[in-house]
Amino acid sequence: MTRSSVQGEDTDEGAAAAPEREEAVRGDGDNGVEDTGSNTKDDSGSTEGEPEGPRPRRRRRVLRWTAVVLAVVLAGTAGAGYLYYEHLNDNIKQDVLNLGDSKVAAPTPNAAGQTPLNILVIGSDARDSEENQQLGGARETFGSTPLADVQMLVHLSADRSNMSVVSMPRDTLLEIPKCTDPDDGKVHPASEGRVMTNQSLGHGGPGCTVATWQELTGIHIDHFVMVDFAGVVSMADAVGGVPVCVDANIHSRDAGGHGSGLKLAKGTHPVKGEQALQWLRTRYGFEDGSDLARAKAQHMYLNSMVRVLRENATLSSPNKLRRLAEEATAALTVDPGLDSVKKLYDLSNELRAVQPERITMTTMPNRYVGARVEPTEDAEQLFRLVREDIALDGKDAKKKPDAEPEPPADPAASDDEIAVQVRNGTRTDDLGTAPGRANTVTGLLVDRGFTKAVADPSVLPSEDRTVVRYPSADLEGDARRVAKSLGIPASSVKRSTDVSGVTLVVGADWREGTAYKVPESDDSTPESAEALNGADDSACMHVNPAFTWS
Repeated sequence: MTRSSVQGEDTDEGAAAAPEREEAVRGDGDNGVEDTGSNTKDDSGSTEGEPEGPRPRRRRRVLRWTAVVLAVVLAGTAGAGYLYYEHLNDNIKQDVLNLGDSKVAAPTPNAAGQTPLNILVIGSDARDSEENQQLGGARETFGSTPLADVQMLVHLSADRSNMSVVSMPRDTLLEIPKCTDPDDGKVHPASEGRVMTNQSLGHGGPGCTVATWQELTGIHIDHFVMVDFAGVVSMADAVGGVPVCVDANIHSRDAGGHGSGLKLAKGTHPVKGEQALQWLRTRYGFEDGSDLARAKAQHMYLNSMVRVLRENATLSSPNKLRRLAEEATAALTVDPGLDSVKKLYDLSNELRAVQPERITMTTMPNRYVGARVEPTEDAEQLFRLVREDIALDGKDAKKKPDAEPEPPADPAASDDEIAVQVRNGTRTDDLGTAPGRANTVTGLLVDRGFTKAVADPSVLPSEDRTVVRYPSADLEGDARRVAKSLGIPASSVKRSTDVSGVTLVVGADWREGTAYKVPESDDSTPESAEALNGADDSACMHVNPAFTWS
């Protein structure tokens, strides 16, 4: 399909749309892009908060498909940097990694001195170039505040044997931390209550999206990669097309003109150029028409493209490699740690070592909140597995028991000199705070000689597991000593800038009693994460009968 034909359909769709505005979110009306103002539908099949029939367009969206960039990196195509090396370096844009105030400590190296690698892949809907504008329409939104409509965390295991990818729905409600724009010094205050996660990009840039992820997940993020949307079309062409599958004929267009325009017959077909773009942004026609269904289609596309890039011998052609390298580098904005072809190539060598069989794609487990979603308990389980570098495919070799950590550089003070704050963090999504736990555990510490232990009733956090936190290396020995006295494992002693001294948070795993029992660890990936294996070439998107044709 030519670009002009897609634009023509886009104009028709845009004419049918009624521009509106949502609080704190840019208005809709984008020519040629589906209404993506809501993730969810109620039990009747109607989108919550919207009238029957053609729905008002809530926001202009152009989906910047970040999976293409990830696939390019996975395949090592950054090796084309040997051609026009300096020119390609100049193509790459860069921005600050983290714009927030709080930091998450990097993970402890394993016995071989290796650490995991976490990369946040971001897709922006910004209309900041003529080509992007042509692809997306919505001329009146040129230069407006961008939204991070695609967010994926790529986790490469410490031993480089497996990779996990976690997508976060763009309509996820969460708190965005305070971020400072590195360009003009403008301070974006923390959000008042929960807002949609895609707004984070407009709070100073991709570094605020990184800060938001770290705040929510507790996962240390090493790098980010943000893709420019215009490169999607050219890169899909450069690899010769990506096979996708639908279980019925599909045409993503309703009577009101909404839809991506994707039209495919039942079965598996290679898509490229703007047809690939249509696949990646299709919501009307896939399953229940939600943004979650679209994320599933994107996962299938990514897995398929990885396989194509690994297997396609035509990419050995210097001209094809040069074209792909040109398009990929021009499409990227990265943090300073990835600001050259050489750095991207080194990263690709690490990522490409993982076989498709050990790649697991997931979506953050969530539940509906009106027309939005929020993380569930299963989401925290998924985040924990990533934090602890546990493979989501369940194929990790049996791990040896944790060895006793090296003694801290600064030994613990005597017990009666260690100041400890104890907080009650027993509240869960299903259970209220267990009363009196901070006082009870404080009493246990005092009985054991920690006479400076005090209960802190002013803070009621929520922790699945009991944890001892300390702010600086000189207090690590004190924190370990407190944990040991109560039978809390050394793995639950964490350095954190969120505390000012040794702080014991009594978690939901210790809601009663005076003896702490280390909980058995459930290291399985939640079913609600809808895991998709990278080698699965049988996956096929279910077509909504209302969007089929004969």
